[in-house]
Amino acid sequence: MSNREYPLYTIKNNCQDCYKCVRHCPVKAIKIEDNSAMIVPDLCIACGTCYKVCPAKAKQMRNDLTRAKHLVSSGKDVYVSLAPSWITEFEGVSQEQIIAAIRRLGVKGVSETALGAEEVSTNIAALLEKADRGLFLSTACPAVVEYIKKYQPDKVKNLTPVSSPLLAHCRMLKDKLGEHIEVIFIGPCIAKKIEADNHPDLLNLSLSFGDLRQWLKDEGISLKEINTSVFDKFVLEKAEDGTAYPIEGGMIETLKPYDKIKKAYLTQITGIENIKRELADMKAEDFSHPVFIECLACEGGCVSGPCITTKKPGLEKRIDILKETSFSPDIKNRTPSFDIKMNYDADGIPRPDFEEADIKRMLASIGKYTVEDEINCGGCGYDTCRNFARALLYGHAEPEMCVSHMKHQAQSKANALLRCIPSPIVIADSKLSILEYNDKFVETFWNDDEHADIYEKDNLHGADLRDFVSFTNLFSASLDLEQDIRREHIRHDDRLFDVVVFNIDKKQIVGGIMEDVTNVEMKKEQIAARAKEVIHKNLATVQQIACTLGEHMAETEVLLRSIARDFSSEPGGSDENITIRTKTNKGG
Repeated sequence: MSNREYPLYTIKNNCQDCYKCVRHCPVKAIKIEDNSAMIVPDLCIACGTCYKVCPAKAKQMRNDLTRAKHLVSSGKDVYVSLAPSWITEFEGVSQEQIIAAIRRLGVKGVSETALGAEEVSTNIAALLEKADRGLFLSTACPAVVEYIKKYQPDKVKNLTPVSSPLLAHCRMLKDKLGEHIEVIFIGPCIAKKIEADNHPDLLNLSLSFGDLRQWLKDEGISLKEINTSVFDKFVLEKAEDGTAYPIEGGMIETLKPYDKIKKAYLTQITGIENIKRELADMKAEDFSHPVFIECLACEGGCVSGPCITTKKPGLEKRIDILKETSFSPDIKNRTPSFDIKMNYDADGIPRPDFEEADIKRMLASIGKYTVEDEINCGGCGYDTCRNFARALLYGHAEPEMCVSHMKHQAQSKANALLRCIPSPIVIADSKLSILEYNDKFVETFWNDDEHADIYEKDNLHGADLRDFVSFTNLFSASLDLEQDIRREHIRHDDRLFDVVVFNIDKKQIVGGIMEDVTNVEMKKEQIAARAKEVIHKNLATVQQIACTLGEHMAETEVLLRSIARDFSSEPGGSDENITIRTKTNKGG
């Protein structure tokens, strides 16, 4: 069965790697795949715990609403089996209103699942009457049945051989109204979808209360404003004591009136974790009397089911249910009316028994080398480090799920970076107390005269950063502004620093990298001074050359003019025959 075909599945893009579903899943039916927590159908019992706790709504229930609409529009006679917990879900809505609204959707009629519950109680009473001793586990909750079949297969023989109230009700409807009818269940349970998948001959499909709300909205039907009529009644008859089934101990209350089972011990356990713990070492042969245990996957009963949206306290929901429950004096005389027998087969999940060497190898991969390293914090979602190691071997988990291991790795990487960066680094909190630093920071800013009497040079954790650097105003500003700050040539004592201050945790933790540029700047100044000296010398030389050239050109001009005049004064000489051009480059 593909993930989307199973009653529960994961929307991968919504998964936030919080592992909350892993922590809360009572059977660890979650596999981390491509950084998403995927449900493993073969391991899942459809209790809906992951659906309830997922903060990102990545866990979704299979949507069968479209199928329901198609079934109703097909023209077939469709009846709804309505869970008695509707009373706590639809506050302020009368029985007539809920029936009228559902009928308006196009169904033929609405009947109470609680009628099937009464038939189950009658059959169990008859079963306990004949029993001398032994352990009997209820089969009213399909999630519990799935758990027993998969995880405690040795207890399958202790499951009462009767169907659930829902399937008993379906048989009752078909017996009374005809085998041709189709049945849709509406209630607070996701596991009922498994019953629909496994028994399509009795139950077509299962919807949640949320599905019903959506269907009514799609059709523009208002529960509290709908008009009712005398025809808006439950099909067959009104249930009595069966309406107590949704609350913890409700099933037990329906059995108490039967005088014939007074020798039996009746008790209840709710919550898969509690069922797991209580049944683990329980053996039928240890009981000298018949012991019947009402088992429900949801703590408090079905009124706390995964598809219940009301935030009412459990006690208030319990009272609401009991108000609608009646215990007729005739209950003790009730006898089985229908054949609701059902046998259950073990479906134990094969689990490889890993060698100790394999477990230790996996533990070592997450930094657990000794028993002391196995802190069993539960951050990964598994109760012990060894169970997490087994999950790694199964391929259902990833090393990154180990919080302590990832924290240690992150710390190791951070320390390595601090050691390797050649510049001074310091990390401080909002009070400017030093959290982390590297050796270069101590080497650069430690001053025996100022610090030796106050701090230990080998341990500056918790020291006041203001005692070491004079520019802590940059750290404070970075915290206040929640911005990175860069400054060049910050003077501290007789040195210069290029400083980068950055936020690590806004308003809480800030870090700084300080590069000592004193020597670099001194070299720059020396080079600049030398360059200026050379420039001055060059300018002086150029000026001297210019002067010399200017003098020489002036003398040359005087000489040439004198020669020109001498030539022009001689016989035959004239200015027209002799032309002397002179050019004086006065600029040199």
